[in-house]
Amino acid sequence: MNKPRSLRAALGAGVPYLKANPEALHVYIDKGRVVSTGFPAQGWEYRYTLNLVITDYSGDQNILMAAILNWLMVNQADSLANDELRERLFSFEADILRNDLADIGIFLELTERVLVSVDGGVATVTAIPEPGNLEEQDNYWLSHGKP
Repeated sequence: MNKPRSLRAALGAGVPYLKANPEALHVYIDKGRVVSTGFPAQGWEYRYTLNLVITDYSGDQNILMAAILNWLMVNQADSLANDELRERLFSFEADILRNDLADIGIFLELTERVLVSVDGGVATVTAIPEPGNLEEQDNYWLSHGKP
């Protein structure tokens, strides 16, 4: 699964508090599922809740939320574009420790697709780019061919 690592990097780059305090960001995967129909190509979809816990956050909460939404626009664009999925995509909780300090829990309902292809008896497992990341998706299909 690539999205947890990708989001951690994006938050470290885009949120000054997390850049200065990377140890304050804890990442967990909850309620993970693997869903596969086996047709038309072998593969599956990971479905899980990505649970971020940011401890002792003293930064601007709007910057944190904006960084997450910007990441979602690239990495989960299909959910943002869907009225029903958008409502469940992103939730949060906060424990207000002081007026300027909080522990924040972020919950993201994410998916990642994986394709298994077999060529000459050798299986290759590949993470499929997100539909919203059209340039990366086009490059993938140009080099691998459409299923």
